[in-house]
Amino acid sequence: MQTITGRRGNAASPAEKSKPGRKGPGRPEGASNLRDEILDAAEELFANLGYAGTTMREVSQHAKVTQALISYYFGSKYGLFEEVFLRRGSAISDERLKNLETLQAQGEKPVVRAIVEAFLLPTVVLRTSVQGRHFLRLQARLHTEPPNISYALRDKAYGTSTQRYVDALKEALPGLSDLDANWRITLMVGTYLYAFSDSHRMEERLPDGQYNPDDWQSLIQQVTSFVVGGMSA
Repeated sequence: MQTITGRRGNAASPAEKSKPGRKGPGRPEGASNLRDEILDAAEELFANLGYAGTTMREVSQHAKVTQALISYYFGSKYGLFEEVFLRRGSAISDERLKNLETLQAQGEKPVVRAIVEAFLLPTVVLRTSVQGRHFLRLQARLHTEPPNISYALRDKAYGTSTQRYVDALKEALPGLSDLDANWRITLMVGTYLYAFSDSHRMEERLPDGQYNPDDWQSLIQQVTSFVVGGMSA
């Protein structure tokens, strides 16, 4: 019987199933670690070079695995890119929903500042790790990728949670139209993508140490204050 393995459901050949160093039918030893190592390597390259500028060969060299193994796990370059983005994007979305549910469970209508902080916090804490910063750059770069690559991924990762925040903002600001609420959430996203990904190069403009890129608490305060002003205008 033909064995179906891998994320894309590709058929594993008899040679693959019996390949040394595999556990069970077509599963490599240390599969979870290898998979994460490939995702980490691809995340860094996609963040720095973009989707079109990154080749599967470069990913395989950076991850120190064969291209065949990458194809085994992810099926294609787009399959790899999708998995890289959704790995953290979906987790961010889930955390935003939890934060909002916690606010709403307190019994009082959440204020705008609390809504903004609940939205931003799961993303800004990524700055505390190297891989997290890679993802922040990747996320900012995604908005410059072709629509056929970026739109579906953004909607899949963030569509549900973003709509919940639109609804929360309308509740916090009675009379705000659906158009205005969507615009203000969209502008908040654009602001944090720019600020959190270090695209602003603040440390170069303030070389005397006024800006500390590792101080994410100060960063979220700056972005929150700016966004709340716009939200409440």
